Amino acid sequence: QAAGRGHTPMLVGEDGAYRGYAVLADRVRPSSRAAIAALHEAGIRHTVMLTGDNAATARTIADAAGIDAVHAELMPAQKVEIVRQLLAEYGAVGMVGDGVNDAPALATATVGIAMGAGTAQALETADAALLGNDLGKLAYAVRLAQHALRTVRFNIALSIGIKIFFLALVLLGYGSLWLAVLADVGAALIVTLNGMRLLRWRGA
Repeated sequence: QAAGRGHTPMLVGEDGAYRGYAVLADRVRPSSRAAIAALHEAGIRHTVMLTGDNAATARTIADAAGIDAVHAELMPAQKVEIVRQLLAEYGAVGMVGDGVNDAPALATATVGIAMGAGTAQALETADAALLGNDLGKLAYAVRLAQHALRTVRFNIALSIGIKIFFLALVLLGYGSLWLAVLADVGAALIVTLNGMRLLRWRGA
């Protein structure tokens, strides 16, 4: 029964006589389910667990954390293959890992993220590293990246719009050297100040 629930039963004996049993189980952090839910709210469509653990244990943990799909009992090369399949299906994949066995998959994913307490190989292979083991920071990082991308797009559109406006003034005969300086410096200043707002962004 314990094995069926994803736990590891152990028999205890002394001098050849049975004394009892112990059941070992992985504890799911209370924040894990909230972290996965926050990722979904941030626009992550599909979450997948890739693990070398047995299927029953993996399924139990995935259910507790709210993870969409599970692939268990995997070797490092199999993790890489599944990441490639996900890339073909979704176009972009973020991989989070902390062990040596995760390093090849971290390198294969669009973005590899290593946990701060992970192995040196995982940290060296990943594109980014989370300080500590707080999974809640993942959703914050995703939202920050999305906000940064929106800011960049807005800045590009704003800069082009300002240049077009002043170009139209020149074509209408209102051009001057000072107007050109104002267009160039003004656009750069506005874009820079708007970009600096990211420094104060806290996920609101």
